Amino acid sequence: MRDYLEAEKDDRKRRRRERYIIAVLLVVVTGLTTYLGLNVIDLGLELPLANSTLIFALINLNVILLLLLLFLTVRNLVKLLFERRKNLMGAKLRTKLVTAFVTLSLLPTLILFFVSVQFISTSIEYWFNLPIERSLRNSLEVGQGFYGRMTDDILACGNILSGIATYSGYMIPSRRAELNKFIDEKRIEHRLDSIKAFSKNLELRAISVDTAVDLSSFKNPNADAMRKSVEHGSDTHEIQSSSYGDLISGIVPIFSSQDSRGVVGLLVLEKFVPSAFVNRLNAISSGLEEYKQFKILKSPVKISHMITLAIVTLLIIFCSVWFGLYLSKGITVPIQELAEGTNRIASGDYDFFIDLESRDEIGVLVNSFNRMTLDLKNSKQQLEQANEELRKSNVELDQRRQYMEIVLANVAAGVISVDAEGRILTINKSAERMLHLEGANVFGKHYGEVIGQENLKAAGEFFQDRSLLRKGFLQRQVKVTVEDKVLSLLVFLNVLRDDRGKYLGLVAVFEDLTEVEKGHRMAAWREVARRIAHEVKNPLTPIQLSAQRLRKRYAQKLGKSDGKVFDDCTNMIINQVEELKRLVNEFSSYARMPSSNPAPNDLNRVVEESVSLYRESHKKVGIFFQESMEIPLFNFDREQMKRAMINLLDNAMDAIEGAGEIRVELSFDKEEEKARIEVSDNGNGISPEHKMRLFEPYFSTKTHGTGLGLAIVSTIINDHNGSIRVQDNHPKGTRFIIELPVKT
Repeated sequence: MRDYLEAEKDDRKRRRRERYIIAVLLVVVTGLTTYLGLNVIDLGLELPLANSTLIFALINLNVILLLLLLFLTVRNLVKLLFERRKNLMGAKLRTKLVTAFVTLSLLPTLILFFVSVQFISTSIEYWFNLPIERSLRNSLEVGQGFYGRMTDDILACGNILSGIATYSGYMIPSRRAELNKFIDEKRIEHRLDSIKAFSKNLELRAISVDTAVDLSSFKNPNADAMRKSVEHGSDTHEIQSSSYGDLISGIVPIFSSQDSRGVVGLLVLEKFVPSAFVNRLNAISSGLEEYKQFKILKSPVKISHMITLAIVTLLIIFCSVWFGLYLSKGITVPIQELAEGTNRIASGDYDFFIDLESRDEIGVLVNSFNRMTLDLKNSKQQLEQANEELRKSNVELDQRRQYMEIVLANVAAGVISVDAEGRILTINKSAERMLHLEGANVFGKHYGEVIGQENLKAAGEFFQDRSLLRKGFLQRQVKVTVEDKVLSLLVFLNVLRDDRGKYLGLVAVFEDLTEVEKGHRMAAWREVARRIAHEVKNPLTPIQLSAQRLRKRYAQKLGKSDGKVFDDCTNMIINQVEELKRLVNEFSSYARMPSSNPAPNDLNRVVEESVSLYRESHKKVGIFFQESMEIPLFNFDREQMKRAMINLLDNAMDAIEGAGEIRVELSFDKEEEKARIEVSDNGNGISPEHKMRLFEPYFSTKTHGTGLGLAIVSTIINDHNGSIRVQDNHPKGTRFIIELPVKT
C-alpha cells in the first residue's frame, strides 16, 4: 500500500512538471514563430499582404507541429531515461526495445529525409537557376543597349549635320530651299525616318519625312527640352512611345558660325523603332520582374518543405518510440520475474521457482526456465568437478608449454629466419652464441650488415642457389669467420611460402661442426703419429748401437785421415738417430697424451714458474707477468698446464727471434667463473689463412717445427674443458687467449 501511495505521489509530481513544461514550450513556440514570421517579411521580400500572411501562417503551423512532435518524442525518451537511472525493473528492456524500433525506423527515415532534402533543394535551385536570371538580364541589357547605341548614333549624325548647316548658313531665311534639299539628302543618306529644322524660336523651317513610315501618331519633341537645348547650346534626346512603336528623337543645336556659340536653330533627327521589337523588349522586362517576384519565395518555400519533412521524420520516430513502449509493457512483468529468478540463481539459489501460468511463448520460456533451474541444480556438482579437472589440465598444459619454450630456447642448433627482402626476423640463443651476436641489435637488419663483408659473398652464393627455389631446401657446409675465428657450419636452408605459394623468406638451421672436425683430425693425426712412432722407433736403437760399436772397434785401427772421416760419419749417424728419437718421442707423446690428473692448484704459481724459466734463460727479452689474485684454487693438471705454457712461450720466443716483448696476463671472470690466460708477443704475427690450421697437428709456420706444439696445447686445454683462440696483437704480433672453467 505504501508503495502504491508513493507511486501515486510521483505520478502527480510528474504531471505537474509536464504542465509547466508545456506552458513554457507554448510561450517559446509563440515567440519563435513570431520571430521567424517577422524575419521572413523583413528580409526585403516585397510580397503582397495576402502572400505574406499565408506564408507566415504555414510556417507557424509547421513549426508548431514540429515542436509538438519533438516535445512528445523527447518526453517519452526522457521518461524512459529517468526510469533507467532509477534502476526500475523492466526499464532496461523497454530501453532496448525503444532503441531497436527507433534504430530500425531511423536509418531508412534519415536516408529518405536527406534524399528528399537534396531533391527539394536541387529542384528549387533548378527552378531559380542563376543562368536563367542572367540570361533575362543580359537580354534586357541588350535591348536597352540597342536604344542607347541608336540614340548615340542619332546625336552623332545630328552634330555632323549641324556643323554642315552652320558652315553653309542654311538657317538664313533666304536659303530655305537649300535647307530642304540638304535635310532630304541627309535623311536618305543616313537612313533616318525624319529630319526637322527649327528656328531658335521653335518655328518649323524645314521637314523631311520617310513616307514609308507612319509617324502621325507622334508629336514634335518636348518644347522644354528644345528650349533647354537652345539656351545651353547642347544636344539632347527624347523617346516617345505609341501602340505602333517607339520614336527616338535627337535634338542638336545649329550655331550662327563655327566660331560663335550663338544658337540660330535646331535639328531634330528621328528614328522609328517598330512595335515588334518594343514588345519583345517589354516581355523580357516583365519576365525578369516576375522571376524576381518568384525568387522572393525561394527561401520560404524551401523552409516550409524542410519543416514538413522534419515533421514526417519526427512522426515516424515518435510512433517507433510509442510502439516500443507499448510492446514492452506486454512482456515486462514476465521478464521481471525471469530477471529476478536469474539474479537469484546467479547468487547461488537454485531452489527458485517461477509460478506463472501463460499459454503463449512467455509461458514456454518460464517453463523452460524452471527446467533449466532444476538442471543447473543437478549439474552444479558435475560442473565443479569438471572445472577442477580442467584446472589441472590447464596447469599441466602450461607446464608442457613452458618446457617446450625452454627446449626451443636452448636447442643446440642455431636458427635464423629472414624475410623476402633479406631482413632478419628471428634468431635463437644458439645462433647468437655461435655468431657472437645480440638479437636485439640485429632484428630488422639485412643479413649482409650482420655477417660481415668477409662472409657476404659466400652467403650470397648460398642464398641465391637456383636449386634452393626449385627444391625448396638446400644443405651445405660452409666456412664463416667470426671474430678472427673460422667456424665450419652445416647449414640447412628452407624456403618459406604461404598457402598460395608466395615467397616469404628463408629459415636457416645450422650446426657448428668446428670442434667435431677438429676432433676427427686430431684423432686421425694421433693414429698417424702412433704408427710413425711404432714403425720408426724400433730400428733407431739398433742403428745407434751399431754406429757406436763401429766407432769403438774401428776408430783406432784406421789412419788419422780415414779415422777422422770415419769418426765424423759415425757421429753424424748417432746425432741424426738422436734427432729422430726426439721426433719420434714427440709423435709418441702426442699420440699417447696421458689423461689429465686434476687437483686443486694455484694457476698463478704454475704460470709464474713457467715464466721464470724463460726469464733466467732469455735475459735480453722483456718478459712481463701480471697475476690475478681473484683466481681461486681450482682443479687442473699442474704438469700438463706447465707444458702448455712452455709450448706457448717457445712459440712466442721464436716469433720475436730473441728481441722483443712477451706479456703473460691472468684475469678472472666472476660471472662466467672462468680463468683467462693471455700470452702476447710483438713479433711478425700470423696470417689469417694460417690461423685456421694453427692448432692442427704437423702444421707449422716455422722451418724446422714439428707442428705438434700448439696441437698439444689445444689437446691439454680441451681436456680441461677450456678453449684456446688466437688473435692479432696490437699494434703487431700475436695473442693467444686461454679460458679455463674454474671448478673448485
